[in-house]
Amino acid sequence: MISKIATLGFLAAVAAVAASPASAQATLDTVKKRGKVLCGVSPSSAGYSFADDKGVRKGFDSDVCRAISSAVFGAPDKVEFVPLNTNIRFQALQSGEIDVLSRQTTMTFSRDNSLGLDFGPVVFYDGQGLMVNAKLGVKSASELSQAAICLLPGTTTLQNLEDFFKPRGIKYESVVFEDNNEWRNAFFSGRCDVITSDRSDLASVRAVANDPKQFVILPETISKEPLAPVVRQNDSNWKDIVSWSVYTLIAAEEYGITQANVDEKLQSKEPEVQRMLGVSGDLGKMLNLDNKWAYNIIKQNGNYGEFFERNLGESTRLGLTRGPNQLWTKGGLLYSPPFR
Repeated sequence: MISKIATLGFLAAVAAVAASPASAQATLDTVKKRGKVLCGVSPSSAGYSFADDKGVRKGFDSDVCRAISSAVFGAPDKVEFVPLNTNIRFQALQSGEIDVLSRQTTMTFSRDNSLGLDFGPVVFYDGQGLMVNAKLGVKSASELSQAAICLLPGTTTLQNLEDFFKPRGIKYESVVFEDNNEWRNAFFSGRCDVITSDRSDLASVRAVANDPKQFVILPETISKEPLAPVVRQNDSNWKDIVSWSVYTLIAAEEYGITQANVDEKLQSKEPEVQRMLGVSGDLGKMLNLDNKWAYNIIKQNGNYGEFFERNLGESTRLGLTRGPNQLWTKGGLLYSPPFR
């Protein structure tokens, strides 16, 4: 009897191992059959994801989606953008409405361990801030006693406010809005004294104001907000594709590979560059992709630095500096594992 049970247990284990590759490739297979990646993004966030006057989706988060499309299909336009408000973004991913969430989403312990979701690499290191109308004359968050603060639901902002203000004995009123546009307009119209979000998001809000100089982001950064793309759990192949698409952007900048010179870099003698660009090795096959997957990402979209500068950099409406979102070789936090 014991022998039979052991045998059945062994066979069940073998069956589970044999079945795992098929289940691990579930999202990739679905995406390929569909012919496009369904990518959840912000409805309207300057610099991150917004529709231009021709209806074309632009922004940093949108470009991450295009990089994934390039990796899978060898083309950046095999992606359908699904605009999602903060309070439904995780449900959309859980239900299969989207394949990946690329929407200024903070990685936290509870989100990573309770939602059935996995986070990819951090694409932007941020922190929560507070913005006020310059007419208030407020210079610090310590001066915000009894202030009305505009919030969005389904975010980390309310908990961060509590964590920051409660130990300091500062009381405030939270005013929650379901929609991004209502949230912004309520602040612009004076219904709230303060608006709070990630500092980069506040720069995005200020950028679309009629007079951006009218609004001041206070100096305090009250939280850590590592922003990363999100996928469903138990699909390691798809998570690897999303993760290594991001790592490609970072590594490409580190090796000086740009959208303009990537063809020249095919002649590089650097072994890691050869492997990354598919000149040698079979890294693509390990992801169930073409060996030119990383080359396609760079050729069609650029590297991380190019993403940053065209969407968020100092020459854009947001005017952000790299700060911690600089390569590790330049004192920042961006670091790609090796391609080997």
